[in-house]
Amino acid sequence: MPKTIQALSNAQKETCPRTFFFLPTLDFYIFREFMIPFSILLFAFIFLFFIGDVFNDLGDLLEHKATLQTSFRYFMLKMPGNIRFVLPISVLLACMYTLANFGRNREITAMRSSGLSLIRCGFAIYCVGFVVMLVNFWFNEHFVPFTEQKSTLIMEKLKNPKYEETMYSMLQYRSPDKERDWLFQNFDQNGTQHNVILKKYFFDKDGKKVLDWDIRAAEAKYVPGEGWSFFNVVRTPYHHQLKLPGNPQKIHILKIGSKDIPEYPEDIVNAVKPPEELPSWVIYDMLHDNTAMVPSLRGMYETILYYRLAFPTVCFLCVFLGLPLAAKNERGGIFLSIVTAVVVIVVYQLLTEIFLVLGKQGFVPPYIGGLAPTVVFVLYSWFFVIRKAG
Repeated sequence: MPKTIQALSNAQKETCPRTFFFLPTLDFYIFREFMIPFSILLFAFIFLFFIGDVFNDLGDLLEHKATLQTSFRYFMLKMPGNIRFVLPISVLLACMYTLANFGRNREITAMRSSGLSLIRCGFAIYCVGFVVMLVNFWFNEHFVPFTEQKSTLIMEKLKNPKYEETMYSMLQYRSPDKERDWLFQNFDQNGTQHNVILKKYFFDKDGKKVLDWDIRAAEAKYVPGEGWSFFNVVRTPYHHQLKLPGNPQKIHILKIGSKDIPEYPEDIVNAVKPPEELPSWVIYDMLHDNTAMVPSLRGMYETILYYRLAFPTVCFLCVFLGLPLAAKNERGGIFLSIVTAVVVIVVYQLLTEIFLVLGKQGFVPPYIGGLAPTVVFVLYSWFFVIRKAG
């Protein structure tokens, strides 16, 4: 009996060899059948998130007497941040629904009987998933940080009309190596700073932080390629053993090069911003330029960077996992496929948040905190694809 089955299988392979060529009729049919539920799910989830934002923030907008135009602009700016979370679940559910629907009508069986592998059957869906992954990456890097910052600014200005003017008032900044503390009475990213205090520290042989000197300048300005220039300065040295201030020195112009003070205005602004408002390349530049950054702070930024690079790939991985899961549940119907998809994506999101917190707090290495859930998702998906398509 096994020999007979093997002979029939070999005969089928000879008459219906597998193909990976472009099949316009089949590919466009699958593309059309996928895009209908994907579009519906995408708009449905966006609308649900929009309703959630309205319930959460409408009270604050009405309390501060926001105009209709301001309220509409605020909710539109909140939308891109929601879309990046909506895309993966929409892709996965649409993929599961489409393949389960094909399975209910035995269309998957017909396609595979014609010499198509499971991977080749979903080629059109893979292409959509890849495009959605690129769109999600663009959202995360170029659009979401901008819109999140603008929406926060709108809400804060409603609460305090002078918020934008006072946002950088009395700004404090500590260098990544903890050797310099800055205080700006009014910080201007692109101009001259006024009433600046800078304290310089060093670490003694016991590892204790000791104040070396401080300066109080009426004005300070950063010159690219040269460093900082301080005007009308009072410089006070400190005794290293007694830790007492020495005689203050009045200096009209004091220049300190970039080697001694490597931070510049953009670094200071980025350091005080929430990491969620920083694109990945800015975080990478901060890690690359600040070689003396303390390990705890470096670990937090590295974890976020790894997470930022890994998260958009979920849109493509959802298709990678959805196809075999749908084929596995072909006889179970659409409901079982959708339940399985929801469980998988919820578990993945939960693991992502847990490992992200563990990475930020330093309990696990940054690459594990940022990449581990996605790597597990990849291996799980690959296992199912090989087993079902093999």
